[in-house]
Amino acid sequence: MQGLITKNISNKYTVNALGHDYICEARGKFRLLGSKPLVGDKVEFSPTDLIILDILPRINELQRPPVANIAYTIIIASLKNPDLDLYLLDKILVTVENKCSNVIIIFSKVDLCNKEEKKQAEDIKKYYESLDYLVYFNNEAKLINTLKKKLKGLVVTLVGQSGAGKSTFLNKLSPELDLATSPISAALNRGVHTTRHTEIYDIEGIYFVDTPGFSALDLNMDLEELKSAFRDFKGINCKYQDCNHDKENDCAIKIKVNEGKILASRYHNYLSFKKEIYESSRKFFGSR
Repeated sequence: MQGLITKNISNKYTVNALGHDYICEARGKFRLLGSKPLVGDKVEFSPTDLIILDILPRINELQRPPVANIAYTIIIASLKNPDLDLYLLDKILVTVENKCSNVIIIFSKVDLCNKEEKKQAEDIKKYYESLDYLVYFNNEAKLINTLKKKLKGLVVTLVGQSGAGKSTFLNKLSPELDLATSPISAALNRGVHTTRHTEIYDIEGIYFVDTPGFSALDLNMDLEELKSAFRDFKGINCKYQDCNHDKENDCAIKIKVNEGKILASRYHNYLSFKKEIYESSRKFFGSR
């Protein structure tokens, strides 16, 4: 029988199939192969022996959180209270770009913005749309129905800074949740910081990942991966071989920034991430 792993605690895996949960263990062959089942895996299992027999091919996997087959990452970014944090937005985008490039950005709290702030938000929305991200304002009339159709049956992560409106979004998606605090854990009467394992919950037919540590965004990548994670840079040929887009004034990327064709905040965030990667690698090699 085939099913979806929705929870993993120690060596016990909850496999959901046809609306029923089965608590299974993994075959020893996975240890020999240097692999293990992950939450989000589609698996072959024996409902009588309660053994996971095989892992079906994955579309992707993340190390942090340990989860497989993420179809979309939804980022809730507040425009006001808290103010828009483009640094955090770009850091999330860079983190998931090479693992799960299907991203939906939802700018929340549009109703709190004045006319000038709304115009700025519209310009930012258009820019991220130009990078082929799906971008919405939270007050768009057809948003919820559109997402229900698009995400039905898929594994999805939901991220954003505290107070951005993740709970409000899930309440609109499924009003009976009536969430007051953390987005998914509160539905189970768990506190904001009590999640100790990765788990998936079915909300309106969409499989949302609830996991510890997803907000701890470490840039676990090298410089080339960082550059490839910036969609703005793709297709722009710099005359300097292996250019890091930081020192040379006539670097093609810097010219595009000066011309206003690359958002200045994106470029400055790239430089910050580059510095973070450099300092992290220096600490690592310095400790050896």
